[in-house]
Amino acid sequence: MITTDELLALIDRLEDLLERSDLAELEVQAGELGILLRKPGEVAVAGGTLVAEALPAAGSGPRGESVGRAGEGKSATPVDPDGADRAGTTAAADAPRRTHAVLAPLTGIFYAAPSPGAAPYVTVGAEVVVGQVIGLIEAMKLFNEIKSDAAGRVVRINATDGMLVRAKQPLIEIEPA
Repeated sequence: MITTDELLALIDRLEDLLERSDLAELEVQAGELGILLRKPGEVAVAGGTLVAEALPAAGSGPRGESVGRAGEGKSATPVDPDGADRAGTTAAADAPRRTHAVLAPLTGIFYAAPSPGAAPYVTVGAEVVVGQVIGLIEAMKLFNEIKSDAAGRVVRINATDGMLVRAKQPLIEIEPA
């Protein structure tokens, strides 16, 4: 069985290979484990950053809970800091709200709750304050608390429980208070 450290090292090597190639995406399947990497310009990715998604067959996650394919769920419509969305329109009253994304500080496995079966740290619609724990990222067998760097109301949760997230990938989006 492959360890989390080995998986992250493999993803980093594949990412480097993809960046040096003319390929738009790279998919590798080894037994029940699949990895799909895409270049940022090829797909709409939250925050415009490269996202590597581990795609294990549905089964057991590292904490014993059942997990599906990573990356399943809703994707965000990115909004630039200047208020323009990717289509080039300016954010206004009838346009999408201006949000702040809390970014992953490191690459690892994201967990939305402190333990399996426990309530998640944050939910859509909940108010958060600066320094509030919004999730955990497991990297190199250590669990790192991820804290909000802004106060406001959670409008979107981009990372799902058990999902492999990359450094600088948006985890949640907050409508500032």
